[in-house]
Amino acid sequence: MDGTRVPDTAEHTPAARTVIDRGGLDQLVAVLRADGYRVIGPKLDRNAIVLGELDSGDDLPDGWGVTTAPGQYRVHRRDDDAVFGHSSGPQSWKQYLHPPRRPLWSTDQDGTFRPPPDEEVAYAFLGVRGCDLAAIRILRTVLCGGGDGRTAAMYSRLFVVAVDCTEPGGVCFCASMGTGPGAAGDYDLRLTERLGHDGPHYLADSGTDRGATVLARLQHREADRDEVDQAARDVAAAADRMGRRMPDVDLRALLRTARDADVWDEVASRCLTCGNCTMVCPTCFCTTVEDVTDLTGGNAERWQRWASCFEPEFSHLHGGDVRVSGQSRYRQWISHKLGTWHDQFGSSGCVGCGRCIDWCPVGIDITQEAARLAEMFPDVGDYPGEGAK
Repeated sequence: MDGTRVPDTAEHTPAARTVIDRGGLDQLVAVLRADGYRVIGPKLDRNAIVLGELDSGDDLPDGWGVTTAPGQYRVHRRDDDAVFGHSSGPQSWKQYLHPPRRPLWSTDQDGTFRPPPDEEVAYAFLGVRGCDLAAIRILRTVLCGGGDGRTAAMYSRLFVVAVDCTEPGGVCFCASMGTGPGAAGDYDLRLTERLGHDGPHYLADSGTDRGATVLARLQHREADRDEVDQAARDVAAAADRMGRRMPDVDLRALLRTARDADVWDEVASRCLTCGNCTMVCPTCFCTTVEDVTDLTGGNAERWQRWASCFEPEFSHLHGGDVRVSGQSRYRQWISHKLGTWHDQFGSSGCVGCGRCIDWCPVGIDITQEAARLAEMFPDVGDYPGEGAK
């Protein structure tokens, strides 16, 4: 297996769209595993569709869908055998690229220093929607821009099989964030699921030379013009079936305007400051470190773990915590996510996946909160540019 990610180049010409059937999807998993990848994709685990390692294509959630709403998530049986007929689950691909907990170093009592063990795992992500594809791109900017060689190496080995979304959920709003429902850029292969009398089949094309090589090893046929056109219509129609949308205003200016206004008490009265939204968000990246020792004191380790801006101690400085109220912590989160992220990283920190709405215990909806602010400050104006806000 080649250990470097092959980017789009002037020499690479994506192949005309081809078609693989459900057996071809199984074959794709087998080919990637044979090439040394750990294949990660959606699978049914008790009462949720989660991300996990696929031993074969049989692990994929054929015929399962989800119903989503603020604070609600339920799996249900579909009346067809769609594999990707569901929206985002509780997990994102972040957990593999930016693990919840990882070792930084360890040392013995005699001062012997040990760096973290080498992690040369190569992941293949199967089933990455447009919103999560954007999140992976954002995380790469955040995590690799500071010289994190371990994470950069992991990205270089990553193989991405993107999936156009034709089944948006009740909390999805990627269309209004410019990240979906179609998968755009930064994938090795792209699939669009279509259902027929003989079961699901997948229009496929490559985004890199490496993807083209894998696709050529699968049983496939050339797609006809009607299939290509209908797949495009299916994806376009999904944009009109989003359960939510972000208001079409300049969110950066809106959050700046509302910063010192008396508008945050109401949402703070509902927010539990539990941090669920930051844990399920595919782009939240904040961490802290903790030092641990064994019972004898002979070994000490430093670990990095996820942190949340909803934790009181997250803003701790000498003398105490800065943001002690739930009001200030929620304002910090939404202002960074939709506003100051642009100043730091050149894009919004929100990709419209809706997970923060889905998994909020009290059903706080970021799109409703943004719309409420937009109604209170109507003079901010429309969003001045294209794409994600």
